[in-house]
Amino acid sequence: NPPRCRHRTYPRAICSTCALHSRLRELGWTDVRPAFGFVLLATRDRATTSTELATVLGVSKQAASKLVDAMEDAGYVSRSPGVRDARQRTVELAERGHRLLGAVEQIYGDLEAEWAALIGDRAVEQTRRNLSRVVLAAHGGEFPSVRPTP
Repeated sequence: NPPRCRHRTYPRAICSTCALHSRLRELGWTDVRPAFGFVLLATRDRATTSTELATVLGVSKQAASKLVDAMEDAGYVSRSPGVRDARQRTVELAERGHRLLGAVEQIYGDLEAEWAALIGDRAVEQTRRNLSRVVLAAHGGEFPSVRPTP
């Protein structure tokens, strides 16, 4: 079974990242930066903190906080006081962030359908399986959370 976030498992990066952002702009998502994707995926299923995001993204806490600031200003994420420590604010997807993730998944589905029209469904599925094996082998049998850091 392919993982829920299929774009982590095969070479969409070869041609699809540019296509993704181009199609997002065509759909009116003109303020989306590539770095937003890592935060969107990290907050997809649970709230997190800027400190945790910094670790996942492999950047400083200040850089993660600036990225979250930009995403909050754009309405993709929201912050709230932490449960245990109000100074440690949690970051979670806002409704607009959920809509963006839906648009991204739709675009990736469309791109995959275009690939299937060129090389066939079987070849696309074989590519997914093969690259999933590569990713799993490189990460001890587990899919990386969002963005593996060295």
